[in-house]
Amino acid sequence: MSIVRFEIITNVVELGSFTATAEKLNMTQSAVSHAVASLEAELGVSILIRDRKKGISLTEIGQKVLPHIREVLKRMDSINQEITLATNLEVGVIRIGTFASASSCLLPKLLATFQKKHPKIEFKFFEGSYEEITEWLKSGIVDIGFVVKRKVESNFDLIPLIKDNMVVAYHTKHRFHSKEIVSMEDLIDEPFIMPTGMYQSHVNELFHEADLRPSIRFEVHDCTTIANMVQEGLGVTIGPELFLKTQQNIKISKLNIENCREVALACQSIVNASPAVKEFLQVAKGVFN
Repeated sequence: MSIVRFEIITNVVELGSFTATAEKLNMTQSAVSHAVASLEAELGVSILIRDRKKGISLTEIGQKVLPHIREVLKRMDSINQEITLATNLEVGVIRIGTFASASSCLLPKLLATFQKKHPKIEFKFFEGSYEEITEWLKSGIVDIGFVVKRKVESNFDLIPLIKDNMVVAYHTKHRFHSKEIVSMEDLIDEPFIMPTGMYQSHVNELFHEADLRPSIRFEVHDCTTIANMVQEGLGVTIGPELFLKTQQNIKISKLNIENCREVALACQSIVNASPAVKEFLQVAKGVFN
């Protein structure tokens, strides 16, 4: 049972393709197929379901085995990191789960600081919803995840980063443009763009606390689309300051009711994390605290 075959099969699952895996690992497709088949033969079970229409998926036993295979690969990566760090050489890969506003507003600053100290560490990024990031953390697909504290399970180790306030956003020529604070009551007569994505619960909480109902004109999932609609004067919206303050041709104001999301970095266990992951979390503490 070889580590190479473990690496091959995890890539096949993540990429969903023997061809893509062969290209990524600089192998022939037949070599990839042979490696998977030989691992399945050695284990005595089928790990993958190969379907021409539906593509590649895991068998029931494959779903149970894959997390252990990932854990073996993580442990091997940790061993290599410990050895190379001891000889002042740095290697390793950090897999990070992130959501859109964290990717655009938090990650660049953190990466720039980290890579000045550790330029040889590589990164893989997986962008998704709060729920997807939590699942990736639990299954070992990612080492670290950007999370919102109250949306994540308490059995993860957390490094708090920032508090991201909910604000109202509107066109630059809107009647709110001179208001530093906008009352929730002021929003009732405004065409409202309701987010249906990750921070909708925060918006609903604000209207619930104010005992009001918004005049919803549009319901939109993608936060960039929402920002573009606000830019065109199609309505106002409520969303995270972290994201909205970076958008052009949009003004934002505070609300008279406070609601914020606490963004943190999460991992399964800081104690058992690889040296590279531990260092990344330590750098994050210095950047945001």
